[in-house]
Amino acid sequence: MHIYSAIGCIEIAVPGKWGYRCTGMSFLNLMRVFLAALYDGLDKQSGKVFKKGIGNFTGFNSFEDVLKAWQHQIKYYTRKTVEIDTAVDTALEENVPDILCSAFVDNCISRGKTIKEGGSKYDFISGLQVGIANLGNSLAAIKKLVFEEKKITKEQLLFALENNFEGEDGEKIRQLLLNFAPKYGNDEDYVDLLLKDAYMEFINELEKYHTTRYNRGPVGCKYYAGTSSISANVPSGAVVPATPDGRKAFTPVAEGSSPSSGTDLRGPTAVFKSVSKLPTKKIMGGVLLNQKLTPATIRKDQDKKKLISIIRTFFEELKGWHVQYNIVSRETLLAAKKNPEKYRDLIVRVAGYSAFFTTLSPDTQDDIIARTEHLLI
Repeated sequence: MHIYSAIGCIEIAVPGKWGYRCTGMSFLNLMRVFLAALYDGLDKQSGKVFKKGIGNFTGFNSFEDVLKAWQHQIKYYTRKTVEIDTAVDTALEENVPDILCSAFVDNCISRGKTIKEGGSKYDFISGLQVGIANLGNSLAAIKKLVFEEKKITKEQLLFALENNFEGEDGEKIRQLLLNFAPKYGNDEDYVDLLLKDAYMEFINELEKYHTTRYNRGPVGCKYYAGTSSISANVPSGAVVPATPDGRKAFTPVAEGSSPSSGTDLRGPTAVFKSVSKLPTKKIMGGVLLNQKLTPATIRKDQDKKKLISIIRTFFEELKGWHVQYNIVSRETLLAAKKNPEKYRDLIVRVAGYSAFFTTLSPDTQDDIIARTEHLLI
């Protein structure tokens, strides 16, 4: 069963090119929404207008117009995620009662109802939003390079995006976007707070809705944001054209709440501080953060203590929710991809789950290899 919104795909137990659907949650591709905001509501990939915009980027007079266009689109697609979740929850209630799971959830047996019928004591649902870092980086690049410093015109930016940064001029613009605008993950308020405010537009709209179990017994029955996109950042990126953060067309978008690969240049503590500026108390569906260290980084006992210290600070002082590590060198991962038969026992942390590296798709392998390797300084 496939239920499509303009930007995301919701599926019941079936993987698809726009996302995944397994247990009742929507996947929202934030960068497809953002690009639609720049093109007066036109989704360039499908050629369809699902929500008429407020104008084309070339006609915007200020960065405030960009934010208004984003607000206009994200409110529409937020409601669509709720509609999709409602359709899926209804289908699950009618056709997939999941009696075994319900038997282990408080109050289902005493109420004589399954989870989807309202048997559980608590009921909170979170969809997943994909491409968090790309959204923040794109906003920062447009604000700084187009409207403030005027290093790139609106027309030049759109032309570069539509041509995937091809040619000398396209690559020049891409390098400006990559290297001369602040990037999320480096503890820079300029981009971090832009991302927070843009994400809050989604969260504030989401708080208006409730689940199908509302007034049927459970406490809550509300929707929450979630960044635990598992490995959906790879297929999600595969349907997104080039974006204003310098990302090339159809390449992976950033996973979870992690920075875009290679853009977090100030170490793991700067990443922690950027993540902590997100509205984490409202992201009940998970604030998934991946980090990668080389084995040499924690070879000494003092280095292990240093890692323990920064993790403790992240959770106790910055109120972090989650961080998971791959402690493996880039060279090992490249060797495993080239000679998988020699590395069949190599396990990596993907995004919310672990897997044998050699069993992952080549695109997912490349995405893990591309993650920034941090040092403990």
